[in-house]
Amino acid sequence: MTQLLKSIEKSMGNKLSGKDLIKLGFPQNNTINIALGQISRYRKGDKKDHILLEAKDVLLSPDKYLGHGTWGKVAEGLIKPVEVRKQELLNHRVPFQIYGENEIDEVAKRQLYDALKLPVAIQGALMPDAHSGYGLPIGGVLATNNAVIPYGVGVDIGCRMSLSVFDLPASHVKGREFQLRNILKDNTAFGLNESQTNRSDHAILDHAAFQDIPLLKSLKDKAYKQLGSSGTGNHFVEFGVVELFEDYPGWKLGKGRYFAVLSHSGSRGLGANIAKHYSQLATKQCPLPKQVQHLAWLDMDTHDGQEYWLAMNLAGEYAKACHDDIHRRLAKALGARVRLNIENHHNFAWKELLNGQEVIVHRKGATPASEGTLGIIPGSMTTPGFIVVGKGKEDSINSASHGAGRLMSRGACKEKISKSQMEKVIAEAGIELIGGAVDEAPMAYKDIHTVMKLQEELVDVLGTFTPKIVRMAK
Repeated sequence: MTQLLKSIEKSMGNKLSGKDLIKLGFPQNNTINIALGQISRYRKGDKKDHILLEAKDVLLSPDKYLGHGTWGKVAEGLIKPVEVRKQELLNHRVPFQIYGENEIDEVAKRQLYDALKLPVAIQGALMPDAHSGYGLPIGGVLATNNAVIPYGVGVDIGCRMSLSVFDLPASHVKGREFQLRNILKDNTAFGLNESQTNRSDHAILDHAAFQDIPLLKSLKDKAYKQLGSSGTGNHFVEFGVVELFEDYPGWKLGKGRYFAVLSHSGSRGLGANIAKHYSQLATKQCPLPKQVQHLAWLDMDTHDGQEYWLAMNLAGEYAKACHDDIHRRLAKALGARVRLNIENHHNFAWKELLNGQEVIVHRKGATPASEGTLGIIPGSMTTPGFIVVGKGKEDSINSASHGAGRLMSRGACKEKISKSQMEKVIAEAGIELIGGAVDEAPMAYKDIHTVMKLQEELVDVLGTFTPKIVRMAK
């Protein structure tokens, strides 16, 4: 070891180079570029001699570094390098099903058709709320073979719904509008410029991945600051009225009408940064034709594929923690107990069995709807959302819509809808809105009743949620 230190000291300059790694014995291939990239990204402040000592150990015993945050990718390169080769689309589509085809724009359908030609594709589906996006269309579902597509999950990883029904009657909202409005304003935070005044600690912040994966370690402070907050765009927190149509097994509440809160948001800056980082890696490792470059995937047998899977799942747990914190704050301010909670992701990937085969199911703006799975599908702010239970339809890859779906793009809304028009429609529906913008006007969305009609074979409706006071980003 003393001789190694002496040789390192002789080779030391101001910056570690490929020549330093070659002197250690690294093979003169892409492993050196990988090592330099990892060191530059994650070990920039460390002393050169310490880095070279670690690098030498990785070279001698790569097996023990597999999965390591900094050195795992280097070890993989030494043992079994990831093959980078241009991917070609198949000349045929894998099986698929479209629900509500007449309600879906042609661009969204073409995006699904392209995804169905990926060499890793197994089966696809399009939900009736679908519209165009990046990579997979919003409302798109894709099952793949041992591959995960970061843009198939989406930028807002773990974007989800959470409905809490309180031990309060539906009439609780009457005469308390001013008080409830203030409770919403005081206990929610939206967008980049707002955070909770009194921040909460949460077990999710102690997750090992925040320590083990360097990218996540760098994002932990952001995650702490944004815990319990909601994003911009179509994210919201709403007070409203739930009507349960039946006494569902396992629920502590029977059929009837109750006061409730519904929230919609995801993993905030944590998820966005994870999506950006691993999407870039996927694009480099899986070159695709230009029109489908957003569908680049990570092989689940590679270091980056496994690391993304861990990071994605952490982002999903973090999104849940944000909703839990919001609902806890609101319950405390109301002085009420939560008697029933229903929640689900709709931007995520799962390992599931499909026709007896384990696949990776991407639901980008789609609700899990396997048999017996509960979920909540919202409408617009002037229409009800629906509490549902899945029927387990394999043609839909056990999925349903995640909402009403956009009828107009955000740009079109800004051109065609005025603030006064939006306010008139909202007022006529008896809704009070805090924040919000014209790109979230009720007219921007499809008719939720039509969407629900088009997926009757996918879900059963157990109840509804009707918004009364809505808060969104300014």
